[in-house]
Amino acid sequence: MATLNPYKAYQQTSVDTSTPGELTLMLYNGALKFLSLAKRGMEAGDIEMKNTNLQKTQNIIREFMVTLDPKQPVAEGMMQMYDYMNRRLIEANVTNDAAIVAEVTGLMTEFRDTWKQVVQIQRQKQYGGAGGV
Repeated sequence: MATLNPYKAYQQTSVDTSTPGELTLMLYNGALKFLSLAKRGMEAGDIEMKNTNLQKTQNIIREFMVTLDPKQPVAEGMMQMYDYMNRRLIEANVTNDAAIVAEVTGLMTEFRDTWKQVVQIQRQKQYGGAGGV
């Protein structure tokens, strides 16, 4: 019988019980984590670490792009920003430019912080002011 990893079990439960808004917040946080690791890879000269983590971030960005609801007024602007960030990360990967990674990190942080506020507002409406993110 395999021994269960309690951390992995907790992570899976967290994903399984999260709202779509909370899952989106997790993706933003994951993208920021991967950007940080990519920058660390650049600084250490670890090309594989840089490449892997930039690609993980790009995968998250592409997921955001395909799940945008085009009927929403902000969708077109968000699509353009996601496309811009994706193209910048390709450039950062090719040129090994940490400044580009920092730029995208700033943009991604703004998206994440805005989304975090949306999730908090939803929780306040649902639970009457209880629960912080």
